[in-house]
Amino acid sequence: MNQMGFPILTTVTFLPLVGAVLLLFIPSNREELLKRVTLVISLVEFIISLPLFIYFDEGVAGMQFVERVPWIKEWGVTYFMGIDGISLFLVLLTTFLTVLCILSSWTAVEKRIKEYMISFLFLETGMIGAFVALDLILFYVFWEVMLIPMYLIIGAWGGPRRVYAAIKFFLYTMAGSVLMLVAIIALYFLHGEATGEYTFDLLKLYQVTLPIKTQCIMFGAFGLAFAIKVPMFPFHTWLPDAHVEAPTAGSVILAGILLKLGTYGFIRFAIPLFPAAAFKAIPIISILALIGIIYGALVSMMQDDLKKLVAFSSVSHLGFVMLGMFAFNVQGVQGSIYQMLNHGVSTGALFLIVGMIYERRHTRLIADFGGLSRVMPIFATFFMIVALSSIALPGTNGFVGEFLILLGTFKANPVYGVFGATGVVLAAAYMLWMFQRVMFGDIKHPENRGLKDLNLREIVTLAPIVIMVIWMGVFPKFFFKKMDLSVEHFLYDVKARYEAAVTASRAGEGEPSLAKGAGGSKVTIVVVEE
Repeated sequence: MNQMGFPILTTVTFLPLVGAVLLLFIPSNREELLKRVTLVISLVEFIISLPLFIYFDEGVAGMQFVERVPWIKEWGVTYFMGIDGISLFLVLLTTFLTVLCILSSWTAVEKRIKEYMISFLFLETGMIGAFVALDLILFYVFWEVMLIPMYLIIGAWGGPRRVYAAIKFFLYTMAGSVLMLVAIIALYFLHGEATGEYTFDLLKLYQVTLPIKTQCIMFGAFGLAFAIKVPMFPFHTWLPDAHVEAPTAGSVILAGILLKLGTYGFIRFAIPLFPAAAFKAIPIISILALIGIIYGALVSMMQDDLKKLVAFSSVSHLGFVMLGMFAFNVQGVQGSIYQMLNHGVSTGALFLIVGMIYERRHTRLIADFGGLSRVMPIFATFFMIVALSSIALPGTNGFVGEFLILLGTFKANPVYGVFGATGVVLAAAYMLWMFQRVMFGDIKHPENRGLKDLNLREIVTLAPIVIMVIWMGVFPKFFFKKMDLSVEHFLYDVKARYEAAVTASRAGEGEPSLAKGAGGSKVTIVVVEE
């Protein structure tokens, strides 16, 4: 279904790449022109992405704005794109944050401006492509494409240990990606043997339910790649290094978008492709998520570096996302998707704020601050709103997401819910303690007395985020109505195919059998072990 009759997803995906090519023809010494052209391209990209929301039909659960063209016919590879209520807002979040990242880089990046802007636009194409791809090979191409510009952004424009952090980020992600590629190829042949059709079409692959043991192996391969990207405990160790060494905009896009590709990967690929394995993995994933929530919060509390504190808080916040997702009920999954957006907005803003103060003082140590609210009242106001959002104060976006996640978790397993709730308390502890030490008290360091408050560009950068924090917190229905049907369809379909697989397995059927999927409209091919 493509209600616009126009390849809007292709346009949104590849416009930044076209912009990157355009920048090649601008001389490197025209730095101001390079920045302005990149900003215009990112703004146009955001504006063009808005019709996705406007024309999105909330009464349809399936894929919309679909584009499908044969790519490598003999291998069953298609150029297949589409979005539903789950991926819609992640695409919009990407285009939204990219504009703010370009604005935040205006004075923060001082060398090789041309290469930096090209890398950022190239990265945007990779991120959007991964969110809209519905062919596994196409998805894998975009998944790998993202690695290159992010590696360059960290390695070329990062801090003193940037090369180490960039290599660590690359190796961790590649390790998971290789396993996922092997699983994609295996799934291709398993589907071909069961149906006679060899394809990488995700919607067709959904229709095959593999033997439960095979599902567990395949889920492990896909799940590891996505768990590293999230990052889930204990695969999180690359994250603090990457965040601390990356330039401000790199940290924003890493936290705001790249980490969401891990959680999105679970909900789009790993769970619906291997539902029986996903249900078996509920205790493992939930316990690891709870460890991540509590561990991330406790480690954040102990940090003396502002950027490290925010980085470790991501481990905690994304633990909530995984906990809600594996509650497998409407409240948990909706809260999980909403929290993906919340984390992108709030934590992205925290990294922007840390970057702004670092530009002025060239230090991120909490001990070097104190009393900043006296000399930077506008900065303090923005910082306070974003900090309250991060700790899920009612009326902010964070509250809605965490409340739904805990509601869904308590419904699924009260014990998990109790442990998850401790993360909310700990988040308030480390965030408010940090805010108190940075913004209040006496001005101990003379350097802090002459700090300038936010300029117009910085206010324009942070203002849209504050608007989103309040809007998403006060009017969540505006967003939920677009994702309601997609979430319900996802849960119904996954549970139906899980039950079909279990039933067929118990019956000991050795041949593929047919079972109805969600809504009775799909045919699910169930393959069980002999």
